[in-house]
Amino acid sequence: MDQTTASIVVVVTMLLMLGTGIWVALALAGVGFVAMALFTTRPVGMVMATNIWGASTSWTLTALPLFIWMGEILFRTRISSDMFKGLAPWTGWLPGRLMHVNIVGCTIFAAVSGSSAATAATIGRMTIPELTRRGYDPMMIVGSLAGAGTLGLLIPPSIIMIVYGVAADVSIARLFIAGVIPGIVLTGLFMLYVGGWSLLNPDRVPPREARQSFAEKIRDTGSLIPVMLLIVGVLGSIYAGIATPTEAAGIGVLGSLVLAMVTGTMSWATFRDSVMGAAHTSCMIGFILAGAAFLTVAMGYTGIPRLLAEWITSMQLSTASLLVVLTLFFIVMGCFLDGISMVVLTTSVILPMVQNAGIDLLWFGIYIIIVVEMAQITPPVGFNLFVLQSMTGKSIFTVGKASLPFFLMMIVMVALLWIFPGMVTWLPSLMIG
Repeated sequence: MDQTTASIVVVVTMLLMLGTGIWVALALAGVGFVAMALFTTRPVGMVMATNIWGASTSWTLTALPLFIWMGEILFRTRISSDMFKGLAPWTGWLPGRLMHVNIVGCTIFAAVSGSSAATAATIGRMTIPELTRRGYDPMMIVGSLAGAGTLGLLIPPSIIMIVYGVAADVSIARLFIAGVIPGIVLTGLFMLYVGGWSLLNPDRVPPREARQSFAEKIRDTGSLIPVMLLIVGVLGSIYAGIATPTEAAGIGVLGSLVLAMVTGTMSWATFRDSVMGAAHTSCMIGFILAGAAFLTVAMGYTGIPRLLAEWITSMQLSTASLLVVLTLFFIVMGCFLDGISMVVLTTSVILPMVQNAGIDLLWFGIYIIIVVEMAQITPPVGFNLFVLQSMTGKSIFTVGKASLPFFLMMIVMVALLWIFPGMVTWLPSLMIG
């Protein structure tokens, strides 16, 4: 059979497997098995065993469970309440007032978490009751949390950056540093929207609370020092060339354990739950990556990625048009798949055409992560929406409606990345070692 028929069979098989609720990892491996068995003469078992073993024993992946464990430890500490206490005095004068604590708090926690859902859950657990009690708009509370929670994917250390770096063979250290400026800019866009909305709706924003003296603000800000030191230790060691991402992850775990003990929130139950949570998440992601590694090789043997790349090339799309098409494609996929599954499902097919278009894979990695962030807040399958639905009791479509303006801010961010690619490439070009 020709490659067009093979492509149709592969797509139909994938849709059938995912539609039946089979684990994503098994669906990926199953599609690869069908593709190789029907359309190649290669020994399927040997290829599957070799690639799954190779994907599972990659040294690069050792950073993954460590960063996940760091986030799990901090998720169970007092860090969220400390952040509210430290940030609130400095945001009360801004349009939107304490609503900005949601955004800045998510930005800070994202730099020690790596998970979008964990960021939204940790900050939301603390700010939702506080902001609701003070009379802030419920839809804006939920929307700002859903949007800012996605920064857990973009601001390093990011789990999905590790996944993309492994899949695309791009330096994870450079990816981490490349996400810093776009993460800060996206934070600014979110704050800009909240400020603009507040100026247009002054009746829906509570009055400013009692002013604090500068000395009182400084004293309260001291509660941010431990987490800021942890961020500097993890990202600074990578940027300065002192540590690899894996070594920096070890620093992060050690620092988070010390932080948990200092704050008095480390108990045997906390330690056990953090280890089990990290093991569960790490195994899930590792299983998906193993299935994706086999699917990538299987697709290469069938020639489908080359056919698709040639078809895209024959359309003579400009680079900008290609990115628009890919953005729409990922937004649609995001309605049905989680971010990690989206990345591992598509890299084997999309990366060849991206390279043919002359797009830098480092830049594309940050672009795809921002687009995947959109998937976190698109119903019916949006992890951040599920988290906030469970915390607020609102329907997932209500939460999705509240997060729509922040979804639009991410589209603006994609456009800014295209106009100013130096936002991604400048810091990595200055890295040491």
